[in-house]
Amino acid sequence: MNISLECTEKVRCREVDLSSSFCRSVYSEIEEVGWEHLVKLDHDLTILSFQILDKKGRAHIMEIELEKAYPRCPPSISADVPYTFNLEWSVNSRLKHVVQQFQEHLEKLQEFWCTLDNIDKSLWVVYPKEPSRATSCREINLGNDCFIMLSINVNDPRSLPECRFMGSDPIVNSLRKKWRRNSKRWVKDKSLVENLASALETSLPGPPDVHKNEQQVECGICYAQFLPIDEELGAKSGSGTDYTCENTSCSRAFHSVCLGDWLRSITTTRQSFNVLFGNCPYCSDPVAVKISDTRK
Repeated sequence: MNISLECTEKVRCREVDLSSSFCRSVYSEIEEVGWEHLVKLDHDLTILSFQILDKKGRAHIMEIELEKAYPRCPPSISADVPYTFNLEWSVNSRLKHVVQQFQEHLEKLQEFWCTLDNIDKSLWVVYPKEPSRATSCREINLGNDCFIMLSINVNDPRSLPECRFMGSDPIVNSLRKKWRRNSKRWVKDKSLVENLASALETSLPGPPDVHKNEQQVECGICYAQFLPIDEELGAKSGSGTDYTCENTSCSRAFHSVCLGDWLRSITTTRQSFNVLFGNCPYCSDPVAVKISDTRK
């Protein structure tokens, strides 16, 4: 009986020693990384999270899970990235080496994230609403209840993306034809947003919250936000309102195409070269609109 109790006590003491050694080791390695980067630490010290900034100032959270046999066993890594890196590990490795490898991995993904940031800033993204850094897809509103789902190549984000069109058949069929015709002209030196607009031969609507002072974005003549996608409209096809009355008490928005058509119907409208001079249909203040060759 005494022998059994003695053995149990020795085992318990050994576990305490190992636990104390584990704790000292973890605290020491956190110190090397910097306590200011630590955002989470479980009570048993087996799960840690560090916040790491990349060169663009984006914050990334990396979670590290340690086995009790650490450092003989490598830690498990998870992070908000499209794919994880292969951790190089030896018994002499420490947490600072994990952080260094994570930082190197972040640098490889900079162009990918810059491309997605440009899409989120410039286009009307409807899905995902709050994209994570691990997501490589974007669903974009093209106007007229037509959408395109883009899948960006993580390793070559400026390359031609995979895409899928959604919407009414006539519009989607027209867009598919343009995509097939123009996708061969995709140029990696241009941004993805520029290439996309060129491939679809249209101006792409921006995010709905970027319009100044939340002004009306519907056209004051056709009462639609975007022109229909129509080859006869040329570069104006699918575009949003691009003319605003300069009277601050009015500030009504129009498609220049619609306003030009309306001005042509008014007998007092004057034309000089490719500019129509008339009056705003809402406040009667003077307006001047350039007209394109496609709608003369």
